[in-house]
Amino acid sequence: MAGPKKLGVFQRLYVGNGAFDIIGKRKRWYAIFGAVLLVCILSIVLKGFNLGIDFTGGTRVQLPAQSASGEIGIEAVEESFTEAVGRDATAVQVVGTGDSATIQIRSETLSADEIARVKQGLNEDLQPTGGIDTISDSAVSASWGGAITTQALIALAVFFVAVAIFLALYFELSMAIAALVAVAHDVLITAGIYSLVGFEVSPATVVGLLTILGFSLYDTVVVFDKVKENTRGLLGLTRRTFGEAANLAVNQTLMRSINTSLIALLPVVGLLAIGAGLLGVGTLKDLALVQLAGMAVGALSSIYIATPVAVDLKMRDPRYKAQAARVQARRDNLARKAAAGEAGAEAAAAAAADESTVVESTDDEAVQAEMRREKAMAAAAGAPSRTTKPADARRRPTGKKHR
Repeated sequence: MAGPKKLGVFQRLYVGNGAFDIIGKRKRWYAIFGAVLLVCILSIVLKGFNLGIDFTGGTRVQLPAQSASGEIGIEAVEESFTEAVGRDATAVQVVGTGDSATIQIRSETLSADEIARVKQGLNEDLQPTGGIDTISDSAVSASWGGAITTQALIALAVFFVAVAIFLALYFELSMAIAALVAVAHDVLITAGIYSLVGFEVSPATVVGLLTILGFSLYDTVVVFDKVKENTRGLLGLTRRTFGEAANLAVNQTLMRSINTSLIALLPVVGLLAIGAGLLGVGTLKDLALVQLAGMAVGALSSIYIATPVAVDLKMRDPRYKAQAARVQARRDNLARKAAAGEAGAEAAAAAAADESTVVESTDDEAVQAEMRREKAMAAAAGAPSRTTKPADARRRPTGKKHR
């Protein structure tokens, strides 16, 4: 007799029957993400960040992107600036589109004489629309960027404390710690990506970094809520361990996590393409880059970091260790009966089903029936017993008023 047809990857994702052993292979994920995290931390410590003018201080010069002969190119602006002051500009970018487009030049702090030479050189070389009067300059203080950083760190600390309190009250302390580990992982890896690729860190980058925290936490809470549902009354049952119940929860929410992440990333990708590719707006580019990296990492951490860490912390509890031992003892007993032929074909089938510690039954009706039995047992364990009187059982509503 042919065995049951093996489901494909997408079918298993859709069914969410626990076919992906994510929790059981958590050491593998720890090693992979730990290596990535180590690289990011080393880059932050050794290479540092490409801080923008708002953090380092400097001078910003702005001029129209149009001239009498047509559009002004960035290369021509860079050459004119270098000839005027003898050093390269920090960054040159086009902001806006059409007739309202401008070119922004950011550089180290320039003296009044250097600013005058830059304006004169840009006007003579490029002849922007409106002449020299349309070329403006402004000084940026490094203290402003420092104040933004300080406020961001304070907001980050308050966020971590508030999240820890909320999760500890709504779930439990082990899940709160696991969620904070995942969020810290997301922040460090996103920051490390900026350090590795040399993206310029601007105030928009800091703001974007704070916004991804909520997204990462949202996905983690969705998974934890399912874990809480699957493990309710687990200590009185011997069908699966806490890790296996958590793995089933991750599988059941896996498709939702993927869909949520893809839908959230699509507008961010559009923002990056439109902001950087079409409009040339640096602020949009900085905001989109940090959100793109942070959301992608946040979606992965909620699956491969948060729940596995929660399982490891939970399994330190002696009660769950004892429950896992009872589960294993029951499986060993069924396996022995099946091997000895004492229980016949039914015992063999039961042993084979229980030996599958990760992959759940693909029969939806059987899974639902077993889940209902588990929930009923958990509810019965926590509800006070009530003895039904024989008279109550025989009584039937007649619609008549008793006097």
